[in-house]
Amino acid sequence: MKVHDILIVGAGLAGMRAAVAAQAHRAHLDVALLSKVHPVRSHSVAAQGGINAAVGENDSWEAHAFDTTKGGLYLGDQDAIEAMCREAPGDILELERMGVIFSRDERGRIAQRPFGGAGFPRTCYAADRTGHAILHAMYEQLLKRQIFVYEEWYVTSLIVEDGICRGVVAWDLLHGGLHAVGAKAVILATGGSGRVFLTSTNAVINTGDGMALAYRAGAPLEDMEFVQFHPTTLKDTGILITEGARGEGGYLLNTLGERFMKAYAPEQMELATRSTVALAIGQEIAEGRGVEGCVLLDLRHLGRARILERLPQIRELSLEFAGVDPIESPIPVRPGAHYQMGGVRTNQWGETEIAGLYAAGECACVSVHGANRLGGNSLLETIVFGRRAGQRASDNVSGVPPRAVSDAALRADEAWIKRFMENHGPERAWQLREELGKVTSLNLGIFRTQKSMTEAGEKVRALKARAAHVLLQDRGKIFNSDLIQALELQSLLEIAETIVAGALAREESRGAHYRSDFPRRDDANWLKHTLVRRTPEGPALSYAPVTITRFPPK
Repeated sequence: MKVHDILIVGAGLAGMRAAVAAQAHRAHLDVALLSKVHPVRSHSVAAQGGINAAVGENDSWEAHAFDTTKGGLYLGDQDAIEAMCREAPGDILELERMGVIFSRDERGRIAQRPFGGAGFPRTCYAADRTGHAILHAMYEQLLKRQIFVYEEWYVTSLIVEDGICRGVVAWDLLHGGLHAVGAKAVILATGGSGRVFLTSTNAVINTGDGMALAYRAGAPLEDMEFVQFHPTTLKDTGILITEGARGEGGYLLNTLGERFMKAYAPEQMELATRSTVALAIGQEIAEGRGVEGCVLLDLRHLGRARILERLPQIRELSLEFAGVDPIESPIPVRPGAHYQMGGVRTNQWGETEIAGLYAAGECACVSVHGANRLGGNSLLETIVFGRRAGQRASDNVSGVPPRAVSDAALRADEAWIKRFMENHGPERAWQLREELGKVTSLNLGIFRTQKSMTEAGEKVRALKARAAHVLLQDRGKIFNSDLIQALELQSLLEIAETIVAGALAREESRGAHYRSDFPRRDDANWLKHTLVRRTPEGPALSYAPVTITRFPPK
């Protein structure tokens, strides 16, 4: 068995930042990454609009912290929010030193654009390809430091012995077969779970694997009911149209040609928080003022030069996938599943309830986003808390002697995989995945009720039973994508079940969780975190207080 000091599962921005930080913090440590795709194919590469930091002359980290707290409807833990916002400027400058090519203003400084819910234009950007720019710079750092990558490996379980995480069991996609990989510390950085829904801005790889791994191992998930629907995704495909388009001055129009946001958020208009804008668009469509199930995003008044300079990728996506040139015509958009505010419960340093197990990025819930994430804070979270998790893990494992790990977890997973290989179906994993997406999109979308969510719960449980018997047409070991899809389906169903459980119990509306039967925010009863643990009977809920420091709820 190969053993490392630190093993990071997931090679997107949070994972690579954790690896670079751990190795830089204590150079003698053996740090490795494990990813089911090549690192630069991680979903972080798709982030468009920017990354927040109070680097402007008249801005402050305190103002950033207030906007983040308020935007999250006061459900975010304010000590973690303060840590993120305080450290953001330093991390942006560090990224610049690593070689990230940020766009510049007329004075040569890092350019910043306004984003929804922010009281100051503090979103640093690289045109509309910010994630791409940061991810490739971070990959260069990985190569520079010669950090080993298990490329195209899929983790099936965490190895937990005596209450301590001691490594993972993973399937080697290229060569086939299960292997145990030992580690003194494991950092989960596997991204989100947007593919629980049929239409999503997320890559097909975003199946909630890291959350499901921690959940099965006994760690609690936090605030899973809060799933952000991005207001502007392309019709039919769900491809993201960045908030940067509205930050640059784009208008949202209904079928009457009205800028309808004046009726929902007259001061902030199109730059209200994402949950507000998504609900407004949903309402316009539901009441018959949509355009063939969408609304229109109008950029024409920005002019050709500005669109080509600031939003070149948006134009390319609109042309290729919607047949619309935003220089000449409005883009048809509608809300789509985008971001999971919940995740594996951690503290400010990425530590979970299981010793030796850490989490960072979208798969974690350090609780900086609360009930609604502000645009530009997701990339920031990956960088700040990826770095912090890497540093804390390196401190904790330094000087710790290696320990032998039994092969019990490996043998259990071999038996699990063998059962899958012997299934005779008749259903295929992709069929159940599509059915799950339809169920969640219909019943757990922007508008929720007790009836719709109860129906979703029943159908998810039935799908879970069927998923254990899906047919694998490929019984081989080399590049068996059929097997990986079946395993991903198990993760998606586990995550869907936790979303339903938390959402059914939370009898209020807050941020991304809007219940038509409980349309008001209820701080008296629901200003608290939902924790969900896995039991043989299904998800078990408990609650934890929100940390409030300088900003009392208003």
